[in-house]
Amino acid sequence: MRRTQWISLCMSIVVSMAALPVLAQTFPTKPIRFIIPTAAGGGSDQIVRFLGNRYTAAWGQQIVVDNRPGAGMVIGIDIAAKATPDGHTLVLVNPSHAINATLMAKLPYDPINDLIPISVVATQPLGLVVPNSLPVKSVKELVALVKSKPREMSFGSSGPGSASHLAGEMFTDMTGTEMAHIAYKGTGPVLTDLIPGRVHMYINPMLAIINQVNAGQLRLLAVTSPKRVASLPNVPTISEAGVPGYEATSWYMVLAPAKTPAPVIKQIHAETVNALKAKDMLDMLAKGGTEAVGNTPAEAMTFLKTEIARWGKVIKQAKLRIE
Repeated sequence: MRRTQWISLCMSIVVSMAALPVLAQTFPTKPIRFIIPTAAGGGSDQIVRFLGNRYTAAWGQQIVVDNRPGAGMVIGIDIAAKATPDGHTLVLVNPSHAINATLMAKLPYDPINDLIPISVVATQPLGLVVPNSLPVKSVKELVALVKSKPREMSFGSSGPGSASHLAGEMFTDMTGTEMAHIAYKGTGPVLTDLIPGRVHMYINPMLAIINQVNAGQLRLLAVTSPKRVASLPNVPTISEAGVPGYEATSWYMVLAPAKTPAPVIKQIHAETVNALKAKDMLDMLAKGGTEAVGNTPAEAMTFLKTEIARWGKVIKQAKLRIE
């Protein structure tokens, strides 16, 4: 081999070796922004905190929690949909994401095509809670009290068109009662008014309210699942407590911007599933009657489409629409 060829070969090897660290770089390469499109203080915060701790332990990168409430979660989800699709922005959604597809006259993003589901994290019942100052200890007593004070009592929700809003509307419809609907920007603000009795009823995912129930700050009258929650065997379902046929469930799903590379989606999914197997995560979910899921991105997308169709039917029947 001639001297010039040898020098050229050596230079090629040096250049190739210098490029190895770049080629070997894998996701994530910087802190991950995890958007929660509701106010702080709800069940989403607990789930993101647990997932974030697991992600950090696995990848060595900080998880930056970004609460972006407003417009029925649209503001936060829109930020995620328009973020750089590299896996460094995630968003945790609940049924409002599916509800908005029909409820909102126009969304700034496409809920199916602009975001990629990574996994359904968990499913859970909702709980019907009232302030301790309200003189009722059962669903039947609550219904009787509301009927004795038509239009004088109110129920809170986490926002217009949220699962808690539709659950409240379904309750008043099925019980033949009239209650004013007061919309808030998430669970935290609702609890601020509910605990002292400024609002009289709240039907919301159990994970977001169980701490206040356990602390004796709120009275849990019933759950919305078709059967009783294993961790709360003495709490009846709304259906068996006097409103036959009443049923509602909630869920949490992790999404990423569309066009996020498939290998990155696969990596985030794998670590999400691992997190859902951890004992501390399972214990946290179980206390609120919440069950871990951890399905595949394809299964999560099918689930989302089914939820959009299911809630869409309810919304159209109720003739609800937000312009």
